[in-house]
Amino acid sequence: MHRAGHTFWKLAGTGPVGERLLERVDPAASRGERDQGSFEKVSVAPGGVACLCCARMSEIANFVMHGAAQVTPVTLERMLRNLPMWKVEFAQINAPQFPHLVNQLEFLADIVEDVAEGAYKELTYHALAAAVFALTYAHRKNDLIPDFMGAAGRADDSSVVRAALILHEKAFTQYAAKHSINWEEITSKP
Repeated sequence: MHRAGHTFWKLAGTGPVGERLLERVDPAASRGERDQGSFEKVSVAPGGVACLCCARMSEIANFVMHGAAQVTPVTLERMLRNLPMWKVEFAQINAPQFPHLVNQLEFLADIVEDVAEGAYKELTYHALAAAVFALTYAHRKNDLIPDFMGAAGRADDSSVVRAALILHEKAFTQYAAKHSINWEEITSKP
């Protein structure tokens, strides 16, 4: 079952802000020889095993966590001034290959606005920073894959937004529930 070059992970527990910690599993090694020291913050079904090398979600998740760590109150303030224009821009995205992207961006923008206005106070700073980073990244025209490249240009935007949603799924689902938003319409699962 194991394909060469694929890394497998199993659920090792839950981190301090609800993220699921994964443990590297070497299918060729005996149980006692398995590497117990490598953890990544990635979401999988409880008790499940995931093959992550194709999607490289762990690398994208690390990219999002690093970007979110750079978010400051000044970054947030600048983004909030431009967010109404960004929301119009996001609503015009035509990316049928990424059917949830527009809804996900609108969802994250609404969260950021609600937190900034004081209408929602339960969101952790880590989740807020990830939302700010994802929105800022999606707005950039010249990111890892420039948006003028057509469908491929939205692939990185979608991956960054999905990673932010997955990393802070618990916090975001609580917001969705409190505001009667159907999480299935926002979910990171296509």
